[in-house]
Amino acid sequence: MIHQHTSLINGSFDQVISAADRGFTYGDGVFRTMKIRDGQPISWPFHYQKLVADCAVIGIVCPSAELLMSDIQQLFPIEEFDNGEVSVAKIIITRGEGERGYAPPAVTIPTRVLIKSSMPTYLDAHYLSGVRLHLCDTRLALQPKLAGIKHLNRLENILARMEWREESIFDGLMMDMQSNVIECTMSNIFARVGSHLYTPDLSQCGVAGITRQRILGLESLLGLNCSEVTITLPELLSADEVIVCNSLYGAFQVTAIGNQTWEQQSLASTIRNILTHG
Repeated sequence: MIHQHTSLINGSFDQVISAADRGFTYGDGVFRTMKIRDGQPISWPFHYQKLVADCAVIGIVCPSAELLMSDIQQLFPIEEFDNGEVSVAKIIITRGEGERGYAPPAVTIPTRVLIKSSMPTYLDAHYLSGVRLHLCDTRLALQPKLAGIKHLNRLENILARMEWREESIFDGLMMDMQSNVIECTMSNIFARVGSHLYTPDLSQCGVAGITRQRILGLESLLGLNCSEVTITLPELLSADEVIVCNSLYGAFQVTAIGNQTWEQQSLASTIRNILTHG
């Protein structure tokens, strides 16, 4: 039986978000999404490290790991989970409340929000034969100061996701203003060319997910040379193999982007296996 509560604000089931909270008024904050199995967050050290780093970029003091873990244990009590059951946690950290105007108060108390939801349903076909991507018209703006972090301003992703309704499309491929491949609306992307595994350089825009980070660290296990590079659309479409990844599904092979198709291959399955058991 799942606990009746679905959210926790500053450690309380009864608190609400203030209309003056800067996360609400300005998107002034960051977030992470992760799997919870048997009441425990999967890959927690990676998620917390990234949460701290993202908060630091915009000058927010991240709550302690102990405090956030206490929140997780409240919302996902282990005794109410069946063996192996998986749910999803979203942690949001905002700068906290402030007066009208862009200038933040000299002293703020960060707001922390934890949201529980069920695990998305992924089709067997996604695991067995791969996924199709839509090529988005919406471009990602260049902003090096925010590049890589998962901040609350996600309008570009929302506009891109509104571009398709076909159920056969799993995600949308997004490029920057210079037509370089960056990411998908909810995933990072990799391209294998021979024994090299490339992922887009995210120094100008995009979100550097922790699954992307973990895959970059699998060079020896995969027998591939992994690197972050500038990737154009023609280069991506000519790759031997393309995969997408995030913290919930792990990795899926891309079998089609527009008219370009790829035969079923094994890299995504291998990566999923290592991420789960390695």
